[in-house]
Amino acid sequence: MSDSENKATVGLSWQPKLNLFSSTKTEKSLAEVGALYKPESQLVDGLFVPPIDPRKLNKMARKQVKDTAGKNWFDMPAQTITPELKKDLQLLKLRNVIDPKRHYKKGYSKTLPKYFQVGTVIESASEFFSGRLTKKERKATLADELLADSTFHQYRKRKVREIEEKNRPAGVDKWKRNKFKKHGRSNGKKSRH
Repeated sequence: MSDSENKATVGLSWQPKLNLFSSTKTEKSLAEVGALYKPESQLVDGLFVPPIDPRKLNKMARKQVKDTAGKNWFDMPAQTITPELKKDLQLLKLRNVIDPKRHYKKGYSKTLPKYFQVGTVIESASEFFSGRLTKKERKATLADELLADSTFHQYRKRKVREIEEKNRPAGVDKWKRNKFKKHGRSNGKKSRH
């Protein structure tokens, strides 16, 4: 008998661990903890069996696939858009307004892009003095860098002043003076004659 017992311990055998007296409440809590909750109607002996319907199977597969730009774009993932990132993307769309001496192509859409990457520009050693930003000039976002730039600040003030002058109603002061002269009053006061 000792030889047959040794042979059983040497070989590999697997038996499922089933709790025959477990309640259904514990099974539900374990299913809810998992990443994908499957109702009890889809479970067969405690295991998930995929549906036979190919439409449902394809729908489940689409939910589990990550959202990427595709193989031609090296599976670039879709970014989560934060408020700071949204402001930076809007500034990039309005880049033709930022610099008066640069002109850009007009092929941009009204919606923000879904697939993109944000990185840091590293200057070459030859641009150490000409194109490099100092540590004080570097900011967290593109909007902060533009607001700190003095030349952009002067350009923006000048453009705002030009737009205000253009949109100001013309001849309001003349109209007021002419109105009072027609009635024989000057500066809105009655004469004592």
